[in-house]
Amino acid sequence: MSEQVLIIGSGPAGLTAAVYAARADLKPHLIEGMAAGGQLMLTTDVENYPGFPDGIMGPELMEQFRKQAERFGTRLVTADVTRVDFSSRPFKVWVDADEYQADSIIVSTGASARWLGLENEERLRGHGVSACATCDGFFFRDVEVAVVGGGDSAMEEALFLAKFASKVTIIHRRDEFRASKIMVRRALEHEKIEVSWNTTVEDVLGESQVEGLTLRNVLTDEVTEFKTGGLFLAIGHTPNTDLFQGQIELDDVGYIVYPDAGTATSVEGVFAAGDVADHTYRQAITAAGSGCMAAIDAERWLAEQE
Repeated sequence: MSEQVLIIGSGPAGLTAAVYAARADLKPHLIEGMAAGGQLMLTTDVENYPGFPDGIMGPELMEQFRKQAERFGTRLVTADVTRVDFSSRPFKVWVDADEYQADSIIVSTGASARWLGLENEERLRGHGVSACATCDGFFFRDVEVAVVGGGDSAMEEALFLAKFASKVTIIHRRDEFRASKIMVRRALEHEKIEVSWNTTVEDVLGESQVEGLTLRNVLTDEVTEFKTGGLFLAIGHTPNTDLFQGQIELDDVGYIVYPDAGTATSVEGVFAAGDVADHTYRQAITAAGSGCMAAIDAERWLAEQE
């Protein structure tokens, strides 16, 4: 039997889409993935989500989203989608050998921050290691922090952090930035921002909180310890769209493309929400908003097919 709406992914976008689709009596099926909850599951305190004046832990917020979706009748499957076929309707989605069919699809698989791949970096995530200055910068008031990267996002992160931190050091493996000239000028002219050129991070130091970094100069191979209270990664995001290669239109980086206004993709009946199609804002609140939009777009599209 074909579902009316099947949602792939369970961050703020997918779960908000589920709430709206369920309340529209579309009886959504949501395949949430084994790593359910999206990037907020890696976040400790969330203080910029409206309605929580005292803040809330990221995993707790996602659990509230999940309960709300279930309350209205969303059926959740905790598994990873392994294959899709959007070439004809009903659309087909597989979890290993199990096949699901749906008249419409909402893709909300998100994007993953790129990390350095260091063991201690992963261990201290949420304890001084972050990939989102907008989310976490406020917690580093009067603390010295480091930003890794050399593009526009690294400059933006550094400038944002300079509002709070006592000093920001941009660590870059080359001797010049690839960011736009105006962003580079703003960063270099800021009194709180310094640059460590030709440098890579070899290790993150600290027991329960970031206390420093082991740095290596790529020209001399000299290794030094650098004292800092925070490490922000700004080396890009990777949209989780490998599943959809050749199925729907993606841009050069892999983000889902919206051909027109709204959340419809290049395939009629397939919609996208959240960071999987957003390389600009990447916030929980914007992801949730686009999840609402995708559910409403899907509901209206389904009504037109009757």
